[in-house]
Amino acid sequence: MQTVLITLHLIIVVALVGVVLLQRSEGGALGIGGGGFMTGRGQANALTRATAILGTLFFITSLALTVMANMGRAPKSIFDGVAPAGQTAPAGSVLDQLKQMEQQAPAAPTAPEPPRQ
Repeated sequence: MQTVLITLHLIIVVALVGVVLLQRSEGGALGIGGGGFMTGRGQANALTRATAILGTLFFITSLALTVMANMGRAPKSIFDGVAPAGQTAPAGSVLDQLKQMEQQAPAAPTAPEPPRQ
């Protein structure tokens, strides 16, 4: 079911992009002239209506996909990962591991050696 919904969603996305690109630019910011593929008031209303319908379908399929993705998840609480008060960090904490790594690392030379002749 989810695959069918994703396919439908992608078809709606492509159709929505196509309908938006077919609409006539009102501002002329790109310098494109007024004459175009679809001119007239009736076609503009049809494109506006198609954009609204496709936008609504896009919104509905997006919500449906979100709900379907979250259906298999168990509800989680933010308090599940919190240690009870009074307990310290476990013995293998990051700070302990860093201290062990410092002790195991060889000592770096403190000063450069003079050149030998």
